[in-house]
Amino acid sequence: MLCLWYQEYLENGDLHKTYKKDSKFTDEQRQKAIDYYLGHGKCVSRTVRVLGYPSRPVLFKWIEEAVPNLKRRCRVGSSLIRCTQEQKEQAVIDLCVRSGSAQKIASNYGLSRAALYSWKRQLLCKESDQSMPKKNKAVFNADLSQSLGQNNGLLAEKERLTKQVDDLQQEVYRLRLQRDILEKTAEVIKKDQGVSLKTLINREKAIVIDALRSEYRLEDLLKTLNMAKSSYCYQENALKRPDKYTELRKNVKITFGEAYNSYGYRRIHAAIKSDGTTVSEKVIRRIMKEEQLVVPNVKRKKYSSYQGEISPEVENIINRDFHADTPNAKWLTDITEFRIPVGKIYLSPIIDCFDGMPVSWTIGTSPEADLVNTMLDEAIFLLKEDELH
Repeated sequence: MLCLWYQEYLENGDLHKTYKKDSKFTDEQRQKAIDYYLGHGKCVSRTVRVLGYPSRPVLFKWIEEAVPNLKRRCRVGSSLIRCTQEQKEQAVIDLCVRSGSAQKIASNYGLSRAALYSWKRQLLCKESDQSMPKKNKAVFNADLSQSLGQNNGLLAEKERLTKQVDDLQQEVYRLRLQRDILEKTAEVIKKDQGVSLKTLINREKAIVIDALRSEYRLEDLLKTLNMAKSSYCYQENALKRPDKYTELRKNVKITFGEAYNSYGYRRIHAAIKSDGTTVSEKVIRRIMKEEQLVVPNVKRKKYSSYQGEISPEVENIINRDFHADTPNAKWLTDITEFRIPVGKIYLSPIIDCFDGMPVSWTIGTSPEADLVNTMLDEAIFLLKEDELH
């Protein structure tokens, strides 16, 4: 080929400029590749692998020429970061006044070095893109090294404090992210703020990520929610698909309303099945839960024979102070009910606050006054003469 170019140059005095290489693929092959791409999930890798032609860049070019406004699906290699104009300007400022490498600044923003310089070319003029002359830069670096050598202690302290500040900022960012995720979970998915992030399903996680995508990076959201990006892309495509139970939801609401809001999911399922619709009971129950179709249930009040106190309230002498320095200074009593195979029995003990031990107790089959009086008489009988006060 080099010899042919040389011969052409000798004959014409120049090389050809308008030469256009003929495509090795026919129009039928090109249309077949585009149709397969559109009809099998819009996957470039799969199309190239199945058909055996062409290369990925060539297929991308064919698709853009055939369908200019076609929206591609979420790809694994796409960028995880959506930066605002203010963040771009701040990144360019940090690049211009940097004291370290450009790669380090790009890593702080989660970018590539090439993207950072691309932003710089977009925001600044070409004249400002000129770097410092090597000679002046060498002198500056020498003076800077000499100054840093004289202040090694201050530099080490500065680095330690800077690292501590960065760690605190990262911790604050992580805690703020977790708080916002919990708040969005309660707001969007209608769950309590005390819900654990581990109990969320992938569909709920995708909804929360979409609500916070404009405030946080996708990489941080996926890491906090412990979700793979492939799972997020799958849930995104699933959320965009139309609901296949749209008509069934209308029928469930109509049936529930015609039954005066008194049918549960089993009777709703039976009514819909009688109309000729085949569906699972679990689907009916899930639809009723999502649509909040709940049968009102009025709980009956349990009968109680208690009609209030028949005597004045006793003075609260103990006032919840259950400590005693001496024995037999403070006694506590109550009646406890026990169920045994032959029926109910009642225990009435007296407990000494000094050591928590029972002073006396009685057991009976009825909680009557004799049960308490017998217990009290036995306790008084055990007291000494100097303790009777």
